[in-house]
Amino acid sequence: MAQEKKTSLPWSEAFRRTRRVMGIWWRICPNWFWATGLYDALTALAPYVAVWFSARLIGELSGGRNPETLGLLALGALLSGALLTLAMGAAKRWRDYENQMSRLAYKRLHQDKMLDMDFVTMDRQETADLYSQILQNVNWSGKGLLEPLVSLEKLMTALVRILGGVGLSVTLFLSSVPEESGMTWLNHPLCVLGVLAVLLLGAVTAPALYNRGDAYWVKYAQSILYANRAFSFYGYTVSTQRGRAEDARMYRQREQVSDPLLEQTGEFGPHSLIARWARGPMGACFAASQSVSAVLTGLVYGFVCLKSWAGAFGVGSIVQYVGAITNLFLGLSELLEGLGELRVNAEDAFLGTEFRFLDLPHEMYRGSLTTEKRADRQYQVEFRDVSFRYPGTERYALRHVSMTFRVGRRLAVVGQNGSGKTTFIKLLCRLYDPTEGEILLNGIDIRKYRYEDYIALFSVVFQDFQLFALPLGQNVAGAASYDRERARRALKDAGFDRRLETMPQGLDTYLFKDLDKDGVEVSGGEAQKIAIARALYKDAPFIVLDEPTAALDPMAEAEIYSKFNDIAGDKTAVYISHRLSSCKFCDQIAVFQDGAVVQTGTHEELLAEEDGHYYRLWNAQAQYYVNNKTKGDRQERL
Repeated sequence: MAQEKKTSLPWSEAFRRTRRVMGIWWRICPNWFWATGLYDALTALAPYVAVWFSARLIGELSGGRNPETLGLLALGALLSGALLTLAMGAAKRWRDYENQMSRLAYKRLHQDKMLDMDFVTMDRQETADLYSQILQNVNWSGKGLLEPLVSLEKLMTALVRILGGVGLSVTLFLSSVPEESGMTWLNHPLCVLGVLAVLLLGAVTAPALYNRGDAYWVKYAQSILYANRAFSFYGYTVSTQRGRAEDARMYRQREQVSDPLLEQTGEFGPHSLIARWARGPMGACFAASQSVSAVLTGLVYGFVCLKSWAGAFGVGSIVQYVGAITNLFLGLSELLEGLGELRVNAEDAFLGTEFRFLDLPHEMYRGSLTTEKRADRQYQVEFRDVSFRYPGTERYALRHVSMTFRVGRRLAVVGQNGSGKTTFIKLLCRLYDPTEGEILLNGIDIRKYRYEDYIALFSVVFQDFQLFALPLGQNVAGAASYDRERARRALKDAGFDRRLETMPQGLDTYLFKDLDKDGVEVSGGEAQKIAIARALYKDAPFIVLDEPTAALDPMAEAEIYSKFNDIAGDKTAVYISHRLSSCKFCDQIAVFQDGAVVQTGTHEELLAEEDGHYYRLWNAQAQYYVNNKTKGDRQERL
């Protein structure tokens, strides 16, 4: 149930937050302001031009009916209308283009923040929840960084309407009713002030009621959180995301899970809280706002017609004054509505959430030392009594790990799930910093090196690597411009050369069909080879492979390992693997158990320790292979 929380953000804080948003938009999308300002000015000005010419034409028709004057006025109306229409069309095209660019800039702003923030920050559930809330705010209410652009456009239009309305309606109050009409009381200053007071009261009351209704979105922000996440996940992710769509269909997740779940939340149905508010206080506020506006329009018509009837001005002026005052107070209403929308949008639930995300600080020290560029790749990394626990937990993922990476050697990291292998790699690549102890590069704490320089020393193939819907060559190089021969060599070394020959456009063949209808779908094993080729293309001193052959068939795996010593060359290689048979070619094996390194040595040395953990793991897998082979032989005999 949503809390009955009223909009309580002070105006000063709302303006401060909105001013910051405008500063962000001016920095990333400055042309939007010029394009939108021009379009809104023309849009607001056009009705006044039409009203002015209409008033002159009607006045002339009801008066002198001079053909020359009528012709000039008609021609002026046509020319001004045509020119304004052309100008508005050009301005709208520019404005629409800048609107699209602003949406892209908005996404880029969040992407840049994600890529810039520390991995330890991005990896937290709180950060994911924060970003998810931002997207949900935009999707279901439009609130957040984009809303001030909509409100600003309304404010710019309102200001032009107000200025135009004042210019064309000021003579309404200055025009005097003749003495003989018997209605000279309309000339009295108190009458004029009274009419203005009533009109201003209506102009203020209508947007106040609208803003009160709009404030219910703030109350509903937390209530809708879970339902929005469920709808987003089952409505879009499950049914469309590659890797999930198969299960969604096979197990009828929409019928079995999605629909019942959304029905259970009830946040999108006629009995939801927002629906009850819409039928009750929220809807009443919006309806009352529209009613006040209608009454205001009626008062304008009444006052203008009364003065015209009393002889203050001719019939043609009625059109001018009614149109001018209606637009004037419409502008006032829009101005106040826009300000109210800005205040609601500045609440903690909307802009506050955006700023909490954008203001997430760097927690890791970035260092200042430059890593030495060594042609001989003589980099030595040492773990010195390193312990680590993930933020928010008391349990250590690693305890007292001490190890030195020997240059140019091959290290295998093995152990059961949850033993600390992946955490070890994250610390090595400085995605996290140790909780205790230190990691040294050539004798210096890695935290003292520039972060970008240090991570440039590593080529990594993570278990959950990602390929992009881009040409094959760009996937390998990680760049739009690249060395094509080097990319081919990396693919060949990774065992992808035969598949490359079948690609319709070679390195220029798009992967997947997201951007090219002729894009090629690759299997899991092929994708893993491309990921390995990407690591080889980078040609960093350290190459780290997390389950590098998990998706490969035994023959492809054997091919990779048979020539990997040649492929790795003088690089220092680190492998995480569950298949112990693939570790035999490594110079050293580190066995992890419960966050600690319990054994180190070569394959033969570790097998000789029959009471060791590696020996038990090896025999458990060997027994499985033997049992499978025995079953296969028995089936062949049958």
